[in-house]
Amino acid sequence: MLIPRPLSFGASGGELVLDHDTTVSAGDQLGGVLTWLQQALRPATGLRLPPAEAGTIVLGLADDLGPEAYRLTVTPDRATIVGGTAAGVFYGCQALLQLLPPQIYRRSLVAGQRWAIPAVRIEDEPRFGWRGAMLDVARHFMPKHDVLRFLDLMALHRLNTLHWHLTDDQGWRLEITRYPRLTEVGGWRHESQVGATRTAPGDGRPHGGFYTQDDVREIVAYAAERFITVVPEIESPGHVQAALAAYPELGVTGQPVQVWTRWGISTDILNVEESTVDFFTGVLDEVMDLFPSRWIGVGGDECPRDQWKADERTGERLAELGLTGAEQLQAWFLGRLDAHLTAAGRRLFGWDEILEGDLGPGATVASWRGMTGAVAAARRGHDVVACPDDLVYLDYRQSESPDEPIPVAIPLTLRDVYAFDPVPEQLTPDQARHVLGGQANIWTEHADSPRAVDYLAFPRLCAVAEALWSTGDRDFTDFETRLGHHLARLDALGVEYRHAGGPLPWQKRPGVPGRPQTRQERTLHIAQLVANISQR
Repeated sequence: MLIPRPLSFGASGGELVLDHDTTVSAGDQLGGVLTWLQQALRPATGLRLPPAEAGTIVLGLADDLGPEAYRLTVTPDRATIVGGTAAGVFYGCQALLQLLPPQIYRRSLVAGQRWAIPAVRIEDEPRFGWRGAMLDVARHFMPKHDVLRFLDLMALHRLNTLHWHLTDDQGWRLEITRYPRLTEVGGWRHESQVGATRTAPGDGRPHGGFYTQDDVREIVAYAAERFITVVPEIESPGHVQAALAAYPELGVTGQPVQVWTRWGISTDILNVEESTVDFFTGVLDEVMDLFPSRWIGVGGDECPRDQWKADERTGERLAELGLTGAEQLQAWFLGRLDAHLTAAGRRLFGWDEILEGDLGPGATVASWRGMTGAVAAARRGHDVVACPDDLVYLDYRQSESPDEPIPVAIPLTLRDVYAFDPVPEQLTPDQARHVLGGQANIWTEHADSPRAVDYLAFPRLCAVAEALWSTGDRDFTDFETRLGHHLARLDALGVEYRHAGGPLPWQKRPGVPGRPQTRQERTLHIAQLVANISQR
């Protein structure tokens, strides 16, 4: 289990006490993990923790364990952590920290605290290889410091994939050196919508920001030290109004537009000229230079086709390309990006709308509109990351209470999220092997600060993490009991999570309208959206 149960002690009994004589040791391949562990233990304990040939805490590798598996053995003399790879050892180190008092997560010396680890033996490994969180920084920019903090919180919960949503109608957050106006113009909007209704007002306050390429290299390296892969997403051919504000010639109309200040789906989309394809393959070249991830996200979702259908030049392009309708243009455009990524040894990653056309064999699908996309993709032989909105969209409201801040869509309680299983029941065992795992999605239209992201994400992200890590039956009552102990760790880390009794006074947004739905309304809406996928 990700959050340990109340401990059952090992046969030897007793505990290991960390004191001024505590030393650490590791093999040559584990130097980075050893350094991380020293840095994690030292602030609260004040211990020197020098390396030694035979340390009190010993890290090692074991051939009999899977790549992310670990075995942690604690006796009164020593704590030994072995893993199938360095990643497994790192997760064992996270488990070791959880055996210490929650004060271990504080960042300065904790006076008078006894640092004791109970004697115990734990052997554990994850169920899925993709255990992720999607973080949207396009709607509300999150400064670099807070992205690094979010990565630390992911590592604490043994999540290993950050799907980073970097561009959208409301902002372009990644420096592209060959196209500087993407951030000079596209990185800023003059105000933001406040509330979730169509008539919600703007706040009159400029908003923006972007990550330099040096920032990105730092973030990617920081994530890698914590065994987290960063999968970037560059939206296309819809959700591109920020790019069109910078380079209007990319649009169907070619007319100037502003970075969008509203939430929802802009009708302004990319044209399908060769020059626009070249523009985005050039963007992807710089993205691939920055992100070593096997997967590169290209969006592909929520692309309205009204402009294509009404545009005379687009009609000419249809004839040139030998296509019979505007519905085929999105698949054509994404197919060109897919070929470019595949030639570079990467894999296209897109939302489940990409199933509306033919896909290259390496394309991976993020199934967000329920699990229809997961079933369709796996049956067609494509890998899948499950992220159904009705279970793991953490921007959705957390209860029926009117005090929930800007309540959106259906209520997703902690219990609802804990029930998440990425593998649809309809799949055969062979088809189910295409399910790489799952992720929670954190959209930030209504989360304008890291504090608001904390409230939306935690503790529901704890439940997602355990669902993706653990095998076997789940007991929510047992999880809830263990979570009570885990929240003390989040308190020590300064995470402003949602309390079980509801939002605290400063977490509410009185007077700001939301857009709540019933489950029946949401189910009918999603069924309409995926009808063409389910029929293929």
